[in-house]
Amino acid sequence: MVLTGAMERRIKLKTLNSHITCKICRGYLIDATTVTECLHTFCKSCLVKHLEEKSTCPTCQIVIHQSHPLQYISFDRTMQDIVYKLVPDLQENEIKREREFYRARGLACPKDVLPNAGEVEDEKASADAHAEADYHRADEQVNVCLECINASLKTLKRRFIRCSAQATITHLKKFIAKKVLNGMEKYRDIDILCNDELLGKDHTLKFVYVTRWRFRDPPLRLQYRPRIDI
Repeated sequence: MVLTGAMERRIKLKTLNSHITCKICRGYLIDATTVTECLHTFCKSCLVKHLEEKSTCPTCQIVIHQSHPLQYISFDRTMQDIVYKLVPDLQENEIKREREFYRARGLACPKDVLPNAGEVEDEKASADAHAEADYHRADEQVNVCLECINASLKTLKRRFIRCSAQATITHLKKFIAKKVLNGMEKYRDIDILCNDELLGKDHTLKFVYVTRWRFRDPPLRLQYRPRIDI
């Protein structure tokens, strides 16, 4: 492979393998799928199979989500395009294997089936509905008040929010970081407390409410401050 720039130099593919291979199957990424919580990437089939048994990232062991980890993974088209461009014949061989898989079972390969005009319109309508849908509205909801307890951080303009009971403390940290630190990636610089107790990053709001606020009136009152290393 040749990289162009001020100077050209050849790089062996094996030096990039650690970045474009799946840590589960050790093969090149196919249908590259990324964990949104930690940004580690795997083959889609490998990751889905892993998450049927566990809710943690296979690489860093972070809890993706306690009950719905499959909702927090996403197809990484950019990564897959990079892999196909770097590895000779990988895409062609994968398509060939997929066609052989369906042929052996007497089925038509989905990639070879051309939709008719009506199906295209239905798919477009379905995609539009998907974009507009709110998949957490049907969840149990929790009313939360986020209070700043340190003068070095800004106070949220809107302290009261309503969100899914399945949301985690990490989600709240990212929300606060985006609002007061101007960058979601700075969420690790924030602590969230309830009743002066530091909350774990993987606690769901349902868990916090039941264990820390069960016999109190809503909303659930949480405090945030700059991170303190203990």
